[in-house]
Amino acid sequence: MTRLTMPAEWAPHAGTWLAWPHKKPDWPGKFTPIPWVYAEIVRTLARFETVNVLVSNPAVRAQAERVLASVPHEAKNVRLHSVPTNRSWLRDSGPTFVTDAKGEKTALTWRFNGWAKYPDWPVDDKVPAAIAKKANVPPVRPTYRGKPVVLEGGGIDVNGAGCVLTTEEWLLSDVQVRNPGFTREDYETIFAEYLGATKTLWLNKGIAGDDTHGHIDDLARFTDERTVLCVRETDPASENYRPLEENLDRLKGMTDAKGRKLTIVPLPMPTPVIFRGQLLPASYANFYVANGVVIVPTFNDPKDRVALGILADLFPGREIVGLYCGDLILGLGTLHCLSQQEPA
Repeated sequence: MTRLTMPAEWAPHAGTWLAWPHKKPDWPGKFTPIPWVYAEIVRTLARFETVNVLVSNPAVRAQAERVLASVPHEAKNVRLHSVPTNRSWLRDSGPTFVTDAKGEKTALTWRFNGWAKYPDWPVDDKVPAAIAKKANVPPVRPTYRGKPVVLEGGGIDVNGAGCVLTTEEWLLSDVQVRNPGFTREDYETIFAEYLGATKTLWLNKGIAGDDTHGHIDDLARFTDERTVLCVRETDPASENYRPLEENLDRLKGMTDAKGRKLTIVPLPMPTPVIFRGQLLPASYANFYVANGVVIVPTFNDPKDRVALGILADLFPGREIVGLYCGDLILGLGTLHCLSQQEPA
């Protein structure tokens, strides 16, 4: 196979892919504001790049058109595509776009199985190939030892220069097993072959309340080749305190693919967000980097300003836009979870 590389998220985009929300039980009792949250995401991103929005059926298309018509936006940069979906979390159900040495794109159409937890995933498993067709990008179904590889985009973060961040909880624990029998070495081989990541940086556990069981995009993110933002909990009584301190300690001892030490920047955790007794996986690390902007989840919390300031320092060439996600997080994900970049 031609050598493939997953570009870093901050590399130039051809556009962003989203899926208009329609599964009401994902936001129990509070679905009504969710389409308006998506409209604000579309409005913000469309100032900077093309936004491709999947609409699952004619009724969903009609709602998307109605809501977007009420929100001033760069309509020329917004494209609706008729593609059925089970859910709207395209980071996990969508393809991963990679490039070869000539810059030609390939869409990796990983197998998706509902986070090895939910039964309603077969439609979403067809989404990567459908997006590849819409984007006019050839699809490749990653396989390993003759088996299609189950992988979700929220579980990996790359620096575009040979490193991938991931967690042991997501891939190596015996809970929500994606690929039975796969070892640490197997995943490192897969990351090298399909993502161009010759070095895998393994953290331990994700944040409490994460329905995916340890996705990296709520936990730690590259902001350049050698800088990693890592969420930190300062309350020793929190169930996040010790696991996050361990992850910070691990990162401090890690190097990049060239053997250079990483720069670690702590990112605060918001005050715990709890709904009907359930701790929700609210995290500022679930930001999304687009061509001229970084959209950041906020929670009406005093720490919002701190997080936005840290990101402004790390992405000086981009606008930093906080988007309120107090309702969106009821679906157990926010801005990065619902978006998928297509590199230029």
